[in-house]
Amino acid sequence: MKKLFTPFFIILFTYSTLFSQQFRVSFSSSVLNETFKGNVFLLLSKYHKIPMKAETELMLLPCHSIYINNAKPESLVIIDDKATSYPVKLSDMEKGEYFVQAVWDRNLGGRSIGTSPGNIYSQPVKVTFTKDTSKIFKINCDQIIPEQTFVETETAKEIKVSSTLLTDFHNKPITIDAAVLLPAEYFKQLERRFPVCFIVFGYGGDYHSYSGITISKVQPFDTTAIIRVFMDGNCPLGHSVYANSENNGPWGDALIKEFIPALEKQYRCNGARFITGHSSGGWSTLWLQTHYPTVFAGCWASSPDPVDFRSFLKINLYSDKNIFYDKDEELRPCATLAGRFPWLYIKDVYQMENVISRGEQMRSFEAVFSKKAKDGNPERLCNPNTGEIDTLAITHWKDYDLSLYLRTNWDTLRQYLEGKIRISVGNNDNWFLNHSIQLLEDEMNKMNSNILFDYYPGDHFTVFTDEYRNNGIQFLEQKYKEWLDKALEKTDSPSKY
Repeated sequence: MKKLFTPFFIILFTYSTLFSQQFRVSFSSSVLNETFKGNVFLLLSKYHKIPMKAETELMLLPCHSIYINNAKPESLVIIDDKATSYPVKLSDMEKGEYFVQAVWDRNLGGRSIGTSPGNIYSQPVKVTFTKDTSKIFKINCDQIIPEQTFVETETAKEIKVSSTLLTDFHNKPITIDAAVLLPAEYFKQLERRFPVCFIVFGYGGDYHSYSGITISKVQPFDTTAIIRVFMDGNCPLGHSVYANSENNGPWGDALIKEFIPALEKQYRCNGARFITGHSSGGWSTLWLQTHYPTVFAGCWASSPDPVDFRSFLKINLYSDKNIFYDKDEELRPCATLAGRFPWLYIKDVYQMENVISRGEQMRSFEAVFSKKAKDGNPERLCNPNTGEIDTLAITHWKDYDLSLYLRTNWDTLRQYLEGKIRISVGNNDNWFLNHSIQLLEDEMNKMNSNILFDYYPGDHFTVFTDEYRNNGIQFLEQKYKEWLDKALEKTDSPSKY
């Protein structure tokens, strides 16, 4: 029986491989006249007409990828059932019509596969999957994502600071970029110097959104004219969150030691620095305030990413065994409506990002919090097939647990941070961030800290009401008045403020 089964199995396997669903993808010499080495992605959607522009942190996207070592222009590469795939291999995908795009990832510095300058892609094509999996689809990529440009005005300026620290780490030129918005008073009171508020965008944000503006869209302080600096933190592996990491490099040190001195040399700043941000920008805010406590005079962290890893998307990373399933073998939600009704599950998001191998949200967390693995990539939080948590990887994540850091070091930090920190969040955050913040508040209350915690009606998006925003702004303005009082005691020239 065994002798009969073995050749039959080989024949069946060969047949299924030969006639699996197949895409043959090429790139045109008109966009890249050199060999390509890297990942090639096939992105599909039944509903999104431009799959490479789909917001993968908010929706699932069928995707497939292969690694190519040496592809020449016009040559064909095959994406079939041997590709890394989500949710299933190509031949097993639900039948029907799909919008499809292919992307050759050159990984030249941008965060998202679909927006990274220099990446080569195809226009969307519409294909129909049927039971006939022997059908072959051909896609030629003849488009290239251009570099972004920033249009300066009197009000809005672009600043790009070359970083020696990051350049040495990555062995290629790296700059720290931002948009600087100047108040009207900057041009009317030429001897006056101004406080600076750094605003860190959340995941997916981009300082280019302030390109070309002629008036200030947001006034961070109620009555005080300030210089606003909008920073996005984008890097090839996701959002740097301006933390030093084994994978992204020393972003925190580069910001403090290189970017801020260059900014203050170029613009009339008075030495008062404040920082705020929402979501990943909120986490960045809290990280920078607590790890460089004398640099900033106050911070407002709005709905920060998990600040206590005992509640990372409601998972206790120190005691739970699996990020896909809870103790009752139920799927764990990743994103919810009003903190209650799941629309995405962690298993799906993590496995999709196992295909889209850089720049997405979970990959971004791993790039910051994990060690560099032997293959040069960030260590994975869990097994992408089973969801089993890698306990050795978590030992390195502890260095980025802000709650653990604060309660361990508060006796030393108290003198620098007392009264400087405000954290606010919606009671029904879509990613359960309020639960993590509550754990931090409980710990800091035990230490009689006067960190201010505020909870508001709403989720990650609807929480940003006028009341929510104004309360945060008023906190920062109060911190500036306190800073100003101290500064005026030491100077004979109060007019410069």
